[in-house]
Amino acid sequence: MEDQIIADLNDTRIRRQGLSLSGGDPLHPDNLSAILSLVKRVHAECDNKDIWLWTGYELAELSNEQREVVDLINVLIDGKFVQDLKDPSLIWRGSSNQILHKLR
Repeated sequence: MEDQIIADLNDTRIRRQGLSLSGGDPLHPDNLSAILSLVKRVHAECDNKDIWLWTGYELAELSNEQREVVDLINVLIDGKFVQDLKDPSLIWRGSSNQILHKLR
């Protein structure tokens, strides 16, 4: 799967500006190893591709292992989606409690 993602990001016939990681929470402990491996490969093998990541965790509560991933991405959107705070006017976020962090 990683090989295909890297190939797609490098395919000059397709205009891809980066990689979006969401759903099934990329920073869940069960996903960290695979996500870290992928993010490192994108940095090493894909020229100037932004990496965005959506997580239900909040930046202040991340573990050291989760921060290792976050240190390699460009944008983090953190916080759980809250139906009562849903706001369709927000860009890149679903509810007003979520925060967009530009990291790089």
